[in-house]
Formats: sequence, C-alpha cells, structure tokens
Amino acid sequence: MEKKILILCDTDIIIEFLKGRQNLKEKFSEIGYENIHISAITLMELYVGAFNKKEIKNIIKALSKLKVVHLSESISVRSLELIEKYTKSHGLGLPDSIIASTAIEHQMALFTSNTKDFKFISTLELYKFKKIDS
Repeated sequence: MEKKILILCDTDIIIEFLKGRQNLKEKFSEIGYENIHISAITLMELYVGAFNKKEIKNIIKALSKLKVVHLSESISVRSLELIEKYTKSHGLGLPDSIIASTAIEHQMALFTSNTKDFKFISTLELYKFKKIDS
C-alpha cells in the first residue's frame, strides 16, 4: 500500500479553497482531508483578513476537516534559522518562514502556488499541483 503524503497548505491555497475552487476540493478529496494540515499562522492570517466575526465562523466551519499545526519550540527555532539565512538575500517574510518551518519540522510537503516565496529553501518539499483556477 502506498504511503499517503502529508500536506501543509499555504494561506493562498486555503483562500482559493474557501472561494470554492472545484479543482481544489477534488484535490483535497484525492489527498484525503486527514492528510491535509494548516499552520496556526495560516489560520491567524485568515482571521485577520476576515471582514467580521460571522466570516471567521464560516472559516472555522469550512476548515473543520483540516488539522491545525500549532507553533512549537522546534518550529520557532527553525523559523529563526530560515529568517537569518534567507530574509535579506531572498526576502523571506515572517509568516512564510513559520509556514515553511512547520512543513519541514513535520515532514510535510508545502502546497502553495507562491513557489517563488519558498523554492530557495532546499530542505522544504513543495507539493506539485498544476492549476488552482477553476
């Protein structure tokens, strides 16, 4: 039996999923919701970007099948290492460093359409997916 890959979704993928992109819903079903995770940082970004409390409740409901990976000391330490190494040379930002660190620490592939923001991190596996528009 083939081992299922664990996926950590970047915020951009979750936003498109919340917009109802059919091909993402199909891809999530194919991967298996039990194998899909989001960083607590992604959840925080979504809450901050929500228009009101009702929208936050809708986000919580829509993402209820996904597992949230909370910050840990090891994620924090790795994030600091990535910031030190890549912020000035590649423009790595704080949320992206934490999301990348979460994927690396938990041995997950990062599902993102913003590959340019992460491709320089050699220890990070990026999940390949053709298109998110549909």
